[in-house]
Amino acid sequence: MSLAIADPTEIAPSPAALRPDGTPRSYTVRTLGCQMNVHDSERLSGSLDAAGYVAAEDADAADIVVINTCAVRENAAKKLYGSLGTLAGVKRQREGMQIAVGGCLAQKDQGEIVAKAPWVDVVFGTHNMGSLPALLERARHNAEAQIEILESLEVFPSTLPTKRDSASSGWVSISVGCNNTCTFCIVPSLRGKEKDRRPGDILAEVRALVDDGAIEVTLLGQNVNTYGVEFGDRQAFGKLLRAMGEIEGLERVRFTSPHPAAFTDDVIAAMAETPNAMPQLHMPLQSGSDAVLKAMRRSYRSKRFLGILDAVRARIPHAAITTDIIVGFPGETEEDFQETLRVVEASRFSSAFTFQYSIRPGTPAAEMPDQLPKAVVQERYERLLALQERISHEENLAQIGRTLEVLVAVGEGKKDAATRRLSGRAEDNRLVHFALPAGAEEPRPGDVVTVEVTSAAPHFLIADSAVAATPRYAVRRTRAGDAWDRRQAESCGVPAPAAASGSSPRVVSLGLPALRTR
Repeated sequence: MSLAIADPTEIAPSPAALRPDGTPRSYTVRTLGCQMNVHDSERLSGSLDAAGYVAAEDADAADIVVINTCAVRENAAKKLYGSLGTLAGVKRQREGMQIAVGGCLAQKDQGEIVAKAPWVDVVFGTHNMGSLPALLERARHNAEAQIEILESLEVFPSTLPTKRDSASSGWVSISVGCNNTCTFCIVPSLRGKEKDRRPGDILAEVRALVDDGAIEVTLLGQNVNTYGVEFGDRQAFGKLLRAMGEIEGLERVRFTSPHPAAFTDDVIAAMAETPNAMPQLHMPLQSGSDAVLKAMRRSYRSKRFLGILDAVRARIPHAAITTDIIVGFPGETEEDFQETLRVVEASRFSSAFTFQYSIRPGTPAAEMPDQLPKAVVQERYERLLALQERISHEENLAQIGRTLEVLVAVGEGKKDAATRRLSGRAEDNRLVHFALPAGAEEPRPGDVVTVEVTSAAPHFLIADSAVAATPRYAVRRTRAGDAWDRRQAESCGVPAPAAASGSSPRVVSLGLPALRTR
């Protein structure tokens, strides 16, 4: 694979980033929607930092509020306009405050946002995230709203400066856009046709993240397993996974989301044979009914879907498989819904993201006849939820007695004062709450603990093996924990503790960096 590097996008310092007294204005970014939006928000934060803004210590007191929107679900639009209504009153009381709206809903609604909420200062789309600092400056100078929506990518988002939320984990986009035509989905019209990054750019970004302390990376794309279609290599995604296994210091590799129609045996082999590819797979089902799948333009059927799960589990027996399911698609009959229940029962998902179908203007499904009554959709949704809750609980109960390596997280789950529980993710991405031995020092976020599962609930595992009669507990201090220490020290303005033996020097990642020095 080539190691060619795309040039980083430069963000110039903005005069608008300073208040009249010369102090920097603060910002906060609110994210609605999927992991792609979470990663995009890291780019927005990085661009604002590069322009001279600073992250608000108190998000409610920020000078700049950026809302990164989603257009896939109806409730995301409701959240946006609800938030904007609340912010209107805040803005009236706070001189110099600005509100910016970006992302998929901004790309879709464009000028409609300012028409509904004239107190919004900036509207920008999915193709010009790097324009945010300039648009804020222009809106302040002209004293009027700025709307800039491009129809194609201005720059690939991954060339923009980045402010990562986590020291231990990072998101890496391998593509943007989608070539599918699912009738319920508006994403292709908002993010455009699939654009694939060069493999060398992806590997360089991953290496830079690892040099900066990350030990876990999630590869992102609207349809990751069609990666390579733009440059004519249909096995490029499997090759990319294998290349991840060659990056020293990278312990965990995940990806989301694949499409069942394009999921091939070479990807399963790469998952099974690459040591740092995690035993986890998110495989969107959407419906178990072949008739509904056809109406959705999902180019696979339930037999094909179940065959993929069987093939994955044959190679990776402990794989945790999750999914997306839509209930109440137009024309869905009770027989169709029963097929979904059948496939869910057979699939044994560890968890599922379940959604009630909602009309998204601009999609073919919005014009279909036989839109279902809300009461019917709600009743089916509750039945599906009950089934998946049972299955999730049964699958988690089957984990009791297993020894897991858990990557300690920041703020994921609540500490329990009686057991001193902390939280993190197992290799299969299950959430684990684990106890600490009496008198033990807390592991740092980014460190890895070895624990044994002692009990389970539908949405998490409990590992109290550290306080059992025969304790089982170990801590491995990691480079990611060292990176967390550095962040804490820098935020407090004090020297960082000495790094663990063998740790790499700190490398700051601003967009796509050059190759690391050795």
